Amino acid sequence: MKTQPSPREMDRAMRRRDTSYDGIFYVAVRTTGIFCRPSCPARKPLAKNVEYFPSPQQALASGYRPCKRCRPLDTNGRPPDWVQRLLVRVESNPADRLSDADLRAMTIDPVRARRWFKDHYGMTFQAYARALRLGQALHQIRAGDQLTGVGYDHGFESQSGFRDAFVRLFGAPPGRGSRNDCLLTRMIESPLGPMLACATAEALCFLEFTDRRALEKQAATLRQRFGRPVIPGNNDHLKRVTTELAEYFAGKRRRFTVRLDYPGTPFQHAVWERLTRIPYGDTLSYETLARDVGHPGACRAVGTANGQNRIAILIPCHRVVNKSGKLGGYGGGLWRKQFLLDLERR
Repeated sequence: MKTQPSPREMDRAMRRRDTSYDGIFYVAVRTTGIFCRPSCPARKPLAKNVEYFPSPQQALASGYRPCKRCRPLDTNGRPPDWVQRLLVRVESNPADRLSDADLRAMTIDPVRARRWFKDHYGMTFQAYARALRLGQALHQIRAGDQLTGVGYDHGFESQSGFRDAFVRLFGAPPGRGSRNDCLLTRMIESPLGPMLACATAEALCFLEFTDRRALEKQAATLRQRFGRPVIPGNNDHLKRVTTELAEYFAGKRRRFTVRLDYPGTPFQHAVWERLTRIPYGDTLSYETLARDVGHPGACRAVGTANGQNRIAILIPCHRVVNKSGKLGGYGGGLWRKQFLLDLERR
């Protein structure tokens, strides 16, 4: 089992282009401003120009851009092959509780799995598998299955253990499962890196890049605001936004049809509602936005509300710029904002 490697080990792994260290650390090059996976085929930099990071979030937060050759944010439209194998295994049989030894038998490093799932889903792999088991158990209960046996069917060794785990995640015992609801979450790949989407049975309520430093805080606020737990899953809203985002990035879609739910204060809601009316390919200044929502001069407050938007791209906060035409701010990073604006202008 790999622990965090030493600088010498990281340098050696980078020089060898060792794929087994992908996901364990990331290599940033000061002279180019780019960060890569250790296995990147690009020409290797001088040691004095290298900086190592344990996660892509930290590399991005330090001002580095992802490499276009090795795609450290997994921008090839799907998770890495080893993650796909793991997802297929756990989703086909959630009751199969995979230990670290089981992961190693699949040639998957447990540390790498924990870090990847934490970075992309906001939870460790074991927490993801546990949430999946409980989510399917809830589905069975709602379908009318008897409580007796549901816990055993999903890998729990006792009814009391199942009940305790259920209460921790859903906030109520299994007998009340028919009255519970959840925020279903899935990862969506994009040319700008993975995005985490969440939806209730009624609408999409969260869409954000997984490397945002405020992601966990946003998700916690979402759980508190909706009063529902977050579990891995899928529904019609998540399927639709996945399809429509792919069409958007391919330049084939200008309007989204996914139903949205974005509760907030009256001021926040007014700002977000106005954002949805900015035409594709157009921009709006903070000053104009403040005037349009009835608060002329409140540019700073409008900027704050803009940054608190929890549904990226579909509520197009990237279309708000400074009066001078400069980009201004963007929680997902200015390089993403420029990419989105360029895409829409084309």
